[in-house]
Amino acid sequence: MDGDTTQADSGLGTDFDDDFDPLIGKLDPALPSERYLDRELSWLAFNQRVLELAEDPTLPVLERANFLAIFASNLDEFFMVRVAGLKRRILTGLAVPTNVGRAPQDVLTDISTHAHALQARHALAFHDLVRPAMAEAGIDVVDWQSLNDADRRSLRTYFSNQIFPVLMPLAVDPAHPFPYISGLSLNLAVRVRNSKTGKQEFARLKVPPMLPRFVRVDRTESPDSIRYIALEDLIANQLGDLFPGMEILEHHVFRVTRNEDVEIDEDETENLIKALEKELLRRRFGPPIRLEVTEDMDEVTLDLLVRELDVTEQEVYHLPAPLDLGGLFSLRIDRPELHYAKHVPTTSVQLLPGEPNAEPDIFTSIAQRDILLHHPYESFATSVQAFLEQAAADPNVLAIKQTLYRTSGDSPIVDALIAAADAGKQVLALVEIKARFDEQANITWARKLEKAGVHVVYGLVGLKTHCKLALVVRYEKGVLRHYSHVGTGNYNPKTSRIYEDLGLLTADAQVGKDLTRLFNELSGYAIEKKFKRLLVAPLHLRKALLKNIATEMDFALEGKPSGIRIKVNSMVDEDIIDALYRASQAGVPIDIWVRGICSLKPGVVGLSESIRVRSILGRYLEHSRVFSFHNLGDTQLFIGSADMMHRNLDRRVEALIRLIDPAHLSEVDNLFDRAMDERTSSWWLDGNTGQWTRHDRDDNGAPLDDIQNRLMQQISRRKRPSARR
Repeated sequence: MDGDTTQADSGLGTDFDDDFDPLIGKLDPALPSERYLDRELSWLAFNQRVLELAEDPTLPVLERANFLAIFASNLDEFFMVRVAGLKRRILTGLAVPTNVGRAPQDVLTDISTHAHALQARHALAFHDLVRPAMAEAGIDVVDWQSLNDADRRSLRTYFSNQIFPVLMPLAVDPAHPFPYISGLSLNLAVRVRNSKTGKQEFARLKVPPMLPRFVRVDRTESPDSIRYIALEDLIANQLGDLFPGMEILEHHVFRVTRNEDVEIDEDETENLIKALEKELLRRRFGPPIRLEVTEDMDEVTLDLLVRELDVTEQEVYHLPAPLDLGGLFSLRIDRPELHYAKHVPTTSVQLLPGEPNAEPDIFTSIAQRDILLHHPYESFATSVQAFLEQAAADPNVLAIKQTLYRTSGDSPIVDALIAAADAGKQVLALVEIKARFDEQANITWARKLEKAGVHVVYGLVGLKTHCKLALVVRYEKGVLRHYSHVGTGNYNPKTSRIYEDLGLLTADAQVGKDLTRLFNELSGYAIEKKFKRLLVAPLHLRKALLKNIATEMDFALEGKPSGIRIKVNSMVDEDIIDALYRASQAGVPIDIWVRGICSLKPGVVGLSESIRVRSILGRYLEHSRVFSFHNLGDTQLFIGSADMMHRNLDRRVEALIRLIDPAHLSEVDNLFDRAMDERTSSWWLDGNTGQWTRHDRDDNGAPLDDIQNRLMQQISRRKRPSARR
């Protein structure tokens, strides 16, 4: 779902790289040709891990329902981007290289096989596991047939008053061609017979997306005993009102997924926003790539849909009702005991005021020492958001510069930038309007900022600006001082409560100079190729990482201590993987902590024996990116926005910042120790089989340690340091 996807807002999304580059890594005869796991199947394995959380009976039942919804939402985006991209390139005759060297059509076939199995398992998890568990807790999803007469009368009244006026049945006949079916919409396919002529007709009825997906059956019941019926089930049993005088022969639910990716040739357009808006309109009419139908659909109706939508048998998914379990997101039920225990983020102890009841002074705190933030355990609102809000209100602040990749609908960050501009400060906002599925929202933000007097730019042609940067320039005692924030996550107060991210607040002059140069490059024509504490893509991030990996390899070959630790959302890039293989062959111990895709094969004899790969999924989306190199004890440790994917290294502006405070280095090292510990609940990747195995119980059946729960407890108990330098 970036983790930078709107789908990821639900808690467990992933990034999709829709660019199909030729293999970057050259075929090394010293390495086996079949040394990568298929990235598409690896993504499906990631979504299977999400599903395993929904299947886990030890988790609160409404969280399990939420994981079912996340699985569905993730899979929708996978089809809209990755599957659509593969199919588009096959149809247009473009080369589609894959990281496993197989024909793209074979890859599509494998995707279909795995996706069919996963969707069937997903439906089974709802019907056999989660739905009964919800019912035991007093939350029942019922169907029309199970209702008594009183329930039906009540729902008919609700239908007449709240639903019927919104519905728009569309007939299909010589005068009415088959209607356009919007992507991801729920629809009823209805076959009727004219009682006078005996002629059969077909109609499509869209389930209104603005209405509640699940309707309360009896609104007078207590919150501890609630029944819901799916909106489409309710509508399907009132079709006589929509087709009076007609005999209802068949009615079935179906859903179409379309190619909704956006393509813009930036070199051929004079106005990026207008070109993007035009492309967003075109997105709605992308070709269908998946047809989901209820498993009881008759052959006549199915044949009609397949023919009119032009999909193949491989692209049809027969599933038990209800379709689109993403609708479970709408079950907002105030039953705390059925959710994760509430967690209130704590304010970083280094940002607390020196005296009780005193007002916090963000700038004074940052000036004393670098501050490493760990969200959502530490509050985004009282750190990054407060930093920008204080900057906007501070008369000594002269300028604010910031990147915005994704932000929330009601954004205090944007409000702070507008307030700063209103106060006469110089404000620069680099808004990435090409952030997938947030394009329209970002265009809206950009225009709002421009109207307020903010200098808005859109980055560099051909590159997405994905780095997470904020720079405040403040006048202090006759000189200008720079206060900086570099993070791993977006400036989004909403997702900051469910995304795990790291961020650094610093008054380091060198970081300020680095960010000043980088912002000048992004807003003007400056070309800076060297930075002191930053690694920046696409110019030199890849080279720097490869150099650090090679250095560790050289140390190992010399018999010296070595080590590499990497935490990312995705590990796909072949050059990086090959470098890690060579380092492993030299004996470098390597730990990789990955949330989503991993094309690297760990633990393979003669190839990657010293590499371990772990994945951790839970209530929070693991989103931070960390790169740590032992360097003979002088640890080189970076945090930032880049995953190990082609696009991040070669077609995005990314930034990593080096941490230098020994306490920060120790804190991040302890994170890795805990994540890789066999006593921590996690998934382990077997490089020989490509299978992920969940390790959540010890040999005696006792639950293993939940790292996220442990961090919540540990960070909430932190005390202010007795001395501050």
